[in-house]
Amino acid sequence: MVHEISIEALRIPQLETVASGSLNIRLSAKAEERIARCRTFLDSRTESGSEVYYGINTGFGSLYNRTISNDDLGKLQVNLMMSHACGMGEEVQAEIVRLMLFLKVQGLSYGNSGVQVDTVRLLAELYNHDILPVVYQLGSLGASGDLAPLAHLCLPLIGMGEVRYKGRVMPAADALSEAGLQAVQLRSKEGLALLNGTQFMSACGCWALIQASRLERFADLIASVSLDAFDGRIEPFHASIHAIRPHPGQISTAGRFRNLLHGSNQLAQPKQHVQDPYAFRCIPQVHGASKDAIQHVSDVLEREVNAVTDNPTVFPDEELIISAGNFHGQPLALALDYLAIALAELGSISERRTYQLISGQRGLPPFLVANAGLDSGFMIPQYTAASIVSQNKQLCTPASVDSIVSSNGQEDHVSMGANAATKLLRVVDNLERILAIELMNASQALSFRAHRSSTTIEAFVGEYRNTVPLVQSDRILFPDLRNSVAFLRTFNIDSVIPNP
Repeated sequence: MVHEISIEALRIPQLETVASGSLNIRLSAKAEERIARCRTFLDSRTESGSEVYYGINTGFGSLYNRTISNDDLGKLQVNLMMSHACGMGEEVQAEIVRLMLFLKVQGLSYGNSGVQVDTVRLLAELYNHDILPVVYQLGSLGASGDLAPLAHLCLPLIGMGEVRYKGRVMPAADALSEAGLQAVQLRSKEGLALLNGTQFMSACGCWALIQASRLERFADLIASVSLDAFDGRIEPFHASIHAIRPHPGQISTAGRFRNLLHGSNQLAQPKQHVQDPYAFRCIPQVHGASKDAIQHVSDVLEREVNAVTDNPTVFPDEELIISAGNFHGQPLALALDYLAIALAELGSISERRTYQLISGQRGLPPFLVANAGLDSGFMIPQYTAASIVSQNKQLCTPASVDSIVSSNGQEDHVSMGANAATKLLRVVDNLERILAIELMNASQALSFRAHRSSTTIEAFVGEYRNTVPLVQSDRILFPDLRNSVAFLRTFNIDSVIPNP
């Protein structure tokens, strides 16, 4: 499939295909025209050397007061690329690197960055050949853009740095040669255009949103299993309740539960209890609030991935070159912290449902095994879930409220959006584990009920049983935990709850 980079707005669901690497991308003729026109205008402004523009013919950061001769403008950009490749920590996963490449091509295609067409084409070819630069998670302050991660991303354009290609790490120059590609010679401003930008924060955020869309639907589906297994009541999901407090996520959640549990014989049985604990009764309000947060963050990210976020910004039609701050990650930092909190709350209430299921209430045996005492059953998976929930709470300390001065005071307020992004990814992985534990417990609890649940839930649990069998007596549960996570990653949630 070929995707043509143009000015049409990107949507977050499209980016899942981008992350998988199953596209070929190319610039549209109009995009190439915009890029070339901007480059021509920039050259016309810098040829005389009489005008000074930040980062084009000056040094960077607090070195903005050092003027660079025309003969050294290309060298200036190469030096920038090399000196800023200071990332550390874990490698960024392949899906996010692909998104970074794609989003960098998209951002440069608007024709406000002053790069060469060949530079953007080569970025696209790195994606098309799955030549993935080795990028590291740590190093960005999220203010002058994602300088260190983007330096590692873009070094291969000049034949430097390392890449993953055909299953191994190799020098970028070797990969380019093997793929029949040629490095570019940077001209004025190009290094700055490549390194300024929010593509690392944005790519992490988009990947987290893709996972959030999947996991919030699993949260509803798994919680519906828990509700029926706990002999819960359906009244808190009645449409009238939510019509008088009309938060969209709350209404959507309640409607889903009514659909998922429709036809359940277990749900139809007379109840001895008049109310359920909050972890069941308040699912629409809690899950719904997280859904609304996910939608808000999606709106922010969609604006960002359709924006120009480097600096200086070039406006050929207005004959302007403006040094400003579109690279600052504050809009993303706040949103990514918010998303981490929203997803952590889905995990928090999930663990509480797990706790209720093992507590020996409502006809369920303690710890969900027939011979409790001799068998510990599901005692310790709840410990594991509680541990992960606690870690998520720690990870939800906002990064966006922090700032450390850099570049001799020139960059005196930074967003820390990259730190918000990387800890968000950990929250996403943790939520998946917490839900996998709830599903283990809910499916086990459902097996003790004499009446069948809805057709949808019975089919879902039946498929789960092919991966994680019932626990009749104590066994090593780690493989079941691992397989439960694997099930969530392979089960087609769209077949039960379509992506809205």
